[in-house]
Amino acid sequence: MRAVGLDGFSKGWVAVAIDGDQRTISFHPDIADALARRFDRTGIDIPIGMTDDGTRACDLSARARLRPHTSRVFTGARRWLWLEFSDPDKANAEAERRGQTKVSRQLWHIGKKIMEVDAFMRAHPARDIREVHPELVFLRLNGGKPLAPKKSEEGDALRRRLLKRAGFRELDRWLTEARIGCGAKRDDVLDACAVALAAHEPHGCVPNGRAPRDAHGLPMQIWY
Repeated sequence: MRAVGLDGFSKGWVAVAIDGDQRTISFHPDIADALARRFDRTGIDIPIGMTDDGTRACDLSARARLRPHTSRVFTGARRWLWLEFSDPDKANAEAERRGQTKVSRQLWHIGKKIMEVDAFMRAHPARDIREVHPELVFLRLNGGKPLAPKKSEEGDALRRRLLKRAGFRELDRWLTEARIGCGAKRDDVLDACAVALAAHEPHGCVPNGRAPRDAHGLPMQIWY
């Protein structure tokens, strides 16, 4: 099983690959470059599949599992937000007009990456590409116990321990030497590692069973 986990950052994507006993990290400007090498399964920390009003059952289930840290799940991704608007205030005015929830600034700013993945998925429907939420993976690795915020000293240290226990022996080097000059942050690397684990050996998903599909046939299901 060759699997890769992707996490976005300001200048592109962090890719962590698991191929047998080998684990590698690389940095790429776009999804096409990150997935130029064929993998059996890909996990991506980005919303895949969208509804017109931004409501997805998988987001609600993920939030329920991550309580009390529900803000770790960004909700409300809608294609029309980024297809029709370049300004978040105008997009939110239209959302209000439609009787929908507003989009958060955090979600708005990853809109370009959401649409990049959306286009890639629709162009490559046969590839096994799954949405993964790293916090659900870390929750599983931590025995179901909630974790401190990932950017806190305590949260960073715990996530590193969990990943090393899961086989990432080169993690300290990846967090120092490997990411120098690329623009990726520590938590981007940690999240990509967690996503790779879920891609390589999925332990479950929300919702369970057959994935609901959006209007373009994309699955709306989060793996961990």
